[in-house]
Amino acid sequence: MDFDFAHYMLTQGRKGKENPSRYGRDYRKQLAEAMNMNRTRILAFKNKPPAPVELFPSYFSSLPQDKPANPKPHRHIPQTSERTLDAPDLIDDYYLNLLDWGSSNVIAIALANTVYLWDATDCSTSELARFDVERGPVTSVSWAIDGRHIAIGLDNSEVQLWDSTAKQYLRTLRGCHRSRVGSLAWNNHILTTGGMDGRIVNNDVRIRSHIVETYRGHEREVCRLKWSASGQQLASGGNDNLLHIWDNRSVAPTQWLHRLEDHTAAVKALAWCPFQRNLLASGGGGNDRCIKFWNTHTGACLNSVDTGSQVCALLWNMNERELLSSHGFTQNQLTLWKYPSMVRIAELTGHTSRVLHMAQSPNGCTVASAGGETLKLWNVFGDPEEVKPAPRPPKEPFAQVSRIR
Repeated sequence: MDFDFAHYMLTQGRKGKENPSRYGRDYRKQLAEAMNMNRTRILAFKNKPPAPVELFPSYFSSLPQDKPANPKPHRHIPQTSERTLDAPDLIDDYYLNLLDWGSSNVIAIALANTVYLWDATDCSTSELARFDVERGPVTSVSWAIDGRHIAIGLDNSEVQLWDSTAKQYLRTLRGCHRSRVGSLAWNNHILTTGGMDGRIVNNDVRIRSHIVETYRGHEREVCRLKWSASGQQLASGGNDNLLHIWDNRSVAPTQWLHRLEDHTAAVKALAWCPFQRNLLASGGGGNDRCIKFWNTHTGACLNSVDTGSQVCALLWNMNERELLSSHGFTQNQLTLWKYPSMVRIAELTGHTSRVLHMAQSPNGCTVASAGGETLKLWNVFGDPEEVKPAPRPPKEPFAQVSRIR
């Protein structure tokens, strides 16, 4: 920075050591004082640098810092079923509902005229009920929320109630329908039934005169019923390609709230979203092949995805934003979708015919699928050790009565 001093140090400084008489220490000292260069090296600080100015108060540094969240590990989805069980005489009928998984961890499946129970805890199989040809075959099964009582719909229009623990018949609901009962849905002590006659009936199982309400809106067979988690809205799908939303809070609860006509085939697959209120997924048959998402408050269709094949059943993942669908021709596969992008995450194959039924375990991890003559269990929704335990079921609907009349 000082060219004169630098030039002297480069050209004359070494000579001073060789000839101390000419450029001695005293001379260099006087020269440095005269030129105000009393230093020994360039860019050297004479004093310590000043302390840095504190831009923020010190107490800010003591506040807890948000640590970056650890990235969620990628979940492995097995491509093969965890277990395969024989299901001979499973009726190949798109409009029936022959499989259900109760809160007591027992699977009920109807094979022709017989209802069998498979306990997922100890892998034991037992026969619950067998019906003669005048009543059968069995056309629908549905567990009550207590996981003990089960409703069985029959081809002769009757619905029977059974105690699965005692293996005991309880009562028969008659007069609801004029033909087979292919769909059932529980809402606490109310059992809703749907028949080939297009009627939907609410039955109070606590009283003798069980029929309390009748819904009329479908012109053909009712092939699926599903109550929302709140118990306030009922979704019904029919062979008339119609999807109805009923609301028991309305002034006229037996009058449909929304009549949705977007599907071009029978609507059997229905699933209420567990993490978003008023969101319903529906799937159409072979001429439709679409999964549609509905805002049941407004009746608006939020999205529609062409799956390429008949949609037989739908299940939401209770722990992730995912949807599982089962299909018919040509691949007879289960497809796992990411919601709301509807990107395919995985496709599970193994069934040799269309996968007509799906049911979910109480902890939400395992899915049972039925098609052809096989029942398969898939660990598709995660490891049970990694998710929260399933909540206890509410109080059983039969607790308030000593017996069912």
